[in-house]
Amino acid sequence: MPAEPVPAEPVPGRPAAGGAHAASLDAPAAGAPRLLARAALRDVPWEVGVAKPDPAIVVDGVTRTFGGLTAVSVDHLEVQRGGITGLIGPNGAGKTTLFNLLTGFDQPNTGSWSFDGRPLGKLAPHQVARLGVVRTFQLTKALSRLTVLQNMLLGAQGQRGESFWRALVPGTWRAQERANTEKAMELLTRFKLDRKKDDFAGTLSGGQRKLLEMARALMSDPKVVMLDEPMAGVNPALTQSLLGHVKDLREEGMTVVFVEHDMDVVRDISDWVVVMAAGKVIAEGPPESVSQNQAVVDAYLGAHHDAPLTVEEEDRVLAEAEAAIAREEGADGDVIGSDTRREEDR
Repeated sequence: MPAEPVPAEPVPGRPAAGGAHAASLDAPAAGAPRLLARAALRDVPWEVGVAKPDPAIVVDGVTRTFGGLTAVSVDHLEVQRGGITGLIGPNGAGKTTLFNLLTGFDQPNTGSWSFDGRPLGKLAPHQVARLGVVRTFQLTKALSRLTVLQNMLLGAQGQRGESFWRALVPGTWRAQERANTEKAMELLTRFKLDRKKDDFAGTLSGGQRKLLEMARALMSDPKVVMLDEPMAGVNPALTQSLLGHVKDLREEGMTVVFVEHDMDVVRDISDWVVVMAAGKVIAEGPPESVSQNQAVVDAYLGAHHDAPLTVEEEDRVLAEAEAAIAREEGADGDVIGSDTRREEDR
């Protein structure tokens, strides 16, 4: 494959081929899976709801309201298979609610979504996980009174010993349990938690719990891993370790979607970024594109955060402020006057 293929015509909404964006795709330090993911997205326009070459997840017309508040309103969204997609946006943008909808922890008011062409609507979380879509939580869900190893074994699927009748016949499940234990220990070693295997999960630090939750998610051999703020509350010593593990998921061929607020992290590991604000997707594109998008800047900082006011705008703002002060003074005068009249009546 040529190092820098040049399209016959420029793609709308993107810089010309051979510019900074094209050069960043072929950075020599990038791994092969990352190059494949970036190459697949190379010619995708930077537009909201754009079709991807090989989408793993497709969302259509999904809305979720709570009373009069619309938490999520996504017309169309596709997640590219085999890449790392960052989901960003200000607090209250609807990112976690969208995660909950896609993984069965909540149900939408309208819309549909699918994984590998199979509808996921109305499926329970465990059914979604069995299909290959697993998630972690911003607030970790480790069972604190079970050991680290026991928490890991809970993530294995299709365990024969969970059947009442088979449980009475150890020969039907002991070999599988040994295999699951070996797999769990391999993952704990990979995440540097093997020495904690017999400790209660409740004794782990916040960062170690994040590692445990990610390791447990891998026990089910998922195809899609959805991480809700995996770096939140993690000390700097473990942040780099977590980043490395997220990149490893892509190396193993998994599709990763993660919520994150740290833009340095987003730029470091994302192949594609989706930006949400007020429940809607307002921008899509590679990491370097979203920081240049005015809609993204406005969503985070306000539409006129750095724009000087014109003389007319200054006069209007001053007039509104003076009118508000006059109304407050008038209201105070009415209160004082009424109090005085009541005192005189006495």
